Amino acid sequence: MIDLRLLREDPDRVRASQRARGEDVALVDSLLSADERRRSSGVRFDELRAEQRSLGKLIPKASADEKAELLKKASQLAADVKVADAERDAADTETRELLLQLGNLVHPDVPVGGEEDFVTLETHGDIRDFGAEGFEPKDHLELGQLLGAIDVERGAKVSGSRFYFLTGIGALLELALVNAAIAQATAAGFTPMLTPALVRPQSMAGTGFLGQAAQDVYHLEKDDLYLVGTSEVALAAYHMDEIIDADRLPLRYAGFSPCFRREAGSHGKDTKGIFRVHQFDKVEMFTYVTPEDSQAEHQRLLEWEKQWLTSLELPFRVIDVATGDLGSSAARKFDCEAWIPTQAKYRELTSTSDCTEYQSRRLSIRVREGKQVRPLATLNGTLCAVPRTIVAILENHQQADGSVRVPAVLRPYLGGREVLEPVAK
Repeated sequence: MIDLRLLREDPDRVRASQRARGEDVALVDSLLSADERRRSSGVRFDELRAEQRSLGKLIPKASADEKAELLKKASQLAADVKVADAERDAADTETRELLLQLGNLVHPDVPVGGEEDFVTLETHGDIRDFGAEGFEPKDHLELGQLLGAIDVERGAKVSGSRFYFLTGIGALLELALVNAAIAQATAAGFTPMLTPALVRPQSMAGTGFLGQAAQDVYHLEKDDLYLVGTSEVALAAYHMDEIIDADRLPLRYAGFSPCFRREAGSHGKDTKGIFRVHQFDKVEMFTYVTPEDSQAEHQRLLEWEKQWLTSLELPFRVIDVATGDLGSSAARKFDCEAWIPTQAKYRELTSTSDCTEYQSRRLSIRVREGKQVRPLATLNGTLCAVPRTIVAILENHQQADGSVRVPAVLRPYLGGREVLEPVAK
């Protein structure tokens, strides 16, 4: 959530942010009104309680005639205090509920618009000309079947559409990717973490995933637990309700977990193969820093993502995501999109978001600097979303005979294999 003081001092900035996101601007005025009622009812309650305490001191000293009148007044004051307390609680609840609906303040440099209004910041690597090499590229599903690596038919039989099995070399390729990604993160100073896949509502809400993203979340009603769509949720809530000493920052974690997404808004999109699925594994970077360092940390996370994709020898571009596609928690987001040959376009492989103080305020995570205690900043960055990375590797490193060249960074984790060979039918 944002700072209420900022809302009072500069409501036009908050309105502009909501407008850029394509969200409800009237929410700002509703929140200002609720906040005013919260503060005025709080003042009214404090005044009545002070009067009640003063009256309580007079009663023991009063004469019999005065005492009856004072007791009558005390009874009325008690009723008034009860009403004022209820009004204060109601206004406080309304203010918090409205505040939780408000998206993070958009960074001023973010391009305004929807999904297609991003700005390309840079491109890396060379796109292969398969025609010049004399063959038509196969898509990842055909390659995966040739290699004995992907089985979507049995995935659908067992679990339904958008589920799959990674088999044989496919399973080994996932393990290689995860180990290589964790090795890179550990070398960069991240603490490896294996995180829970089920979290409580306060963890999910605190990271901002029960707002506009709620339709994409799996909820276990009987247990009131949520399946995470990213280990960001567990890593953000790891320090919930804690105060962290400034000399411990930055805190950097690399979480590995299964991820679950309903893909509620993706009907008809990417229905073939494993690019968009309901369950997948991912290595996620998550950092806690001071608010002043969040923009620099955002660039560092982006550099680690670029280092990873470069090590996989993939052609990719970096985009500055537009305001309407940020998600409620992010003030700014960069995506790294890899080239997918059979789609002839770039597709998102990694993403990094600067959430500033938005999540830490919701989760009550603060930093202590001397005698001062204040919210800190949180950031996240995907290092390796496994299925999409497998898609990019298979399609970009395929050879005419259906084999796939293994990037050098993965070979130590695949027993030294340089090439993945098709299996006998």
